[in-house]
Amino acid sequence: MKVRTLLTCAMAAIAIAGCKKTETQGTVVSNDTVTITEATPPPGGTWADVTNKTAAGFMMGNPKAKVKLIEIGALTCPHCREFDETGVPELINKYVKSGQVSWEFRPYLLNGLDVPANLIASCNGVKSFFPLARALYKDQPVWIGKIQAVPKDQLEQAQNLPPNQQFVELAKLAGLQDWAAARGVAQPKSDQCLRDEKTVDQLVQQNSDIANQYPDFKGTPSFIINGKMFSPEGGSPLWDQLKAAMNEALG
Repeated sequence: MKVRTLLTCAMAAIAIAGCKKTETQGTVVSNDTVTITEATPPPGGTWADVTNKTAAGFMMGNPKAKVKLIEIGALTCPHCREFDETGVPELINKYVKSGQVSWEFRPYLLNGLDVPANLIASCNGVKSFFPLARALYKDQPVWIGKIQAVPKDQLEQAQNLPPNQQFVELAKLAGLQDWAAARGVAQPKSDQCLRDEKTVDQLVQQNSDIANQYPDFKGTPSFIINGKMFSPEGGSPLWDQLKAAMNEALG
């Protein structure tokens, strides 16, 4: 497993609520592949009902949209939660539903708690990823508050568990399994997902891929529009600037 340092700093990183990138090293891997299982909206639906798996995350919307927006986000990041509240509703309703923009979410691990959060969000498959991820943002203060209240020695005990038990225990400490069960992810299923070492290693590798593929990446949330890193300026709200950049790309 490649996650020991992430788990070790889980409590400290969450306590300061930082969204800066972690230092990672690795080989650059192309993350542009989309496994298209849905190519058109369902009858009576919109492009927002179309979700596909990508090599590095999940995409909502028209795979052939003129503007391809990538968000690099962390489920423990308060700034990402703020974007989900202030920007995502209009992003979906105005841009994704119409097929003009596709929105890909690429998970980034700021600390150990991001691992079980992402495993829970993806546990029921592609169709439920966005609803679960957005629900995790909505309830972020609750489950992060629970982990912050855990004594340090208990977190250290979780760190010392065998790899296939670490994230089950961390999820329990954060109340994520009960949270997931209330939203359609039964505990036996979440147990299985939280023990999936292959997926955990893929998530950790994606951190390295992001840092290497996008040298200008500074932290979460970050955005790429049609392959180019979007760099907001101070003063205006993030969503207003991002919306203006998408409108310009749409012409």
